[in-house]
Amino acid sequence: MPLKLTTYYRGIEIPELPGNNTFHSKELFQTYEATPGYTPLLIVASENEKPIAKLLAASRISRRCFPPSIIKQCEVYGTGEYLNDEIDKEAIFGEMLEHLTKEMQRHSFLIEFRNLENAMFGYKYFRQNNYFPVNWLRVRNSLHSTKSPEERFSPSRIRQIKKGLKNGAIIEEAHSVENVREFSKMLHHVYSSHIRKYFPNIEFFRHMDNRLIQKKQGKIFIIKHKDKIIGGSSCVYSGDNAYLWFSGGMRKSHALQNPGILAVWAALKDAHERGYQHLEFMDVGLPFKRHGYREFVLRFGGKQSSTRRWFRFRWSWLNNLLTRIYV
Repeated sequence: MPLKLTTYYRGIEIPELPGNNTFHSKELFQTYEATPGYTPLLIVASENEKPIAKLLAASRISRRCFPPSIIKQCEVYGTGEYLNDEIDKEAIFGEMLEHLTKEMQRHSFLIEFRNLENAMFGYKYFRQNNYFPVNWLRVRNSLHSTKSPEERFSPSRIRQIKKGLKNGAIIEEAHSVENVREFSKMLHHVYSSHIRKYFPNIEFFRHMDNRLIQKKQGKIFIIKHKDKIIGGSSCVYSGDNAYLWFSGGMRKSHALQNPGILAVWAALKDAHERGYQHLEFMDVGLPFKRHGYREFVLRFGGKQSSTRRWFRFRWSWLNNLLTRIYV
């Protein structure tokens, strides 16, 4: 049965599609599309005009202090969503990967696959398309086997949460345009390069509110003190899991309120109450390098495990060289 691949470049052209993976959804495509600096692409695989798989990628403009000062980097979260358990998922992924690579390598300096649920999935097809792997770490909290997420917190974390609340910090969900805008500006101001070197245009969160949050695929939590937003976090929900995408707080000017700690606690507490199996922290760094954010989130009782990311540069000679180094 022939496989048909359809590529969508505009959200208005995408039909309603089945599935529950937010990272390969029409809603996230439209969020990227409406955010300056992003260019999304959605590949849909079909048999007999029936969708059986989806793969969403987004290229973004990255500005650096050293040449090349402006580059385009393509990011993919996971390896797609498959809508039929009877299909050969890896073979279909191989078809979509080859098509995606041809589309993106023309104008993206780098293609990166991150947050893989199964580190071995698609190994053969990544190698065939000249990708190289780099070992990575993931941290996630199991929520399904505890009465409360605080059961696995360190004693110092419990004390810090109680201290923050005692000193006047308030936890809320962001529901208004003004709250979302103030949250994004705060987070952009305090975000540390040790957490993630790239921070999206502040419009990303406004469009996230319009598309993902309205359909219960995401939430933004804010930490307030005297009516000022001093911290917060944004979560995405996909399938049975929650993902903490961004979080931070004004820890220097509001140390007594511990806003960064309360922002993570709010996300964990809400995910547990809503019945999600796990909460995963989106970016915790390389395994052979100390990472302050990873050490910070591990004190909330999560477990770290090994995974990998796949990368492909525009130039084949560079991919071949790096394959010898990392494999």
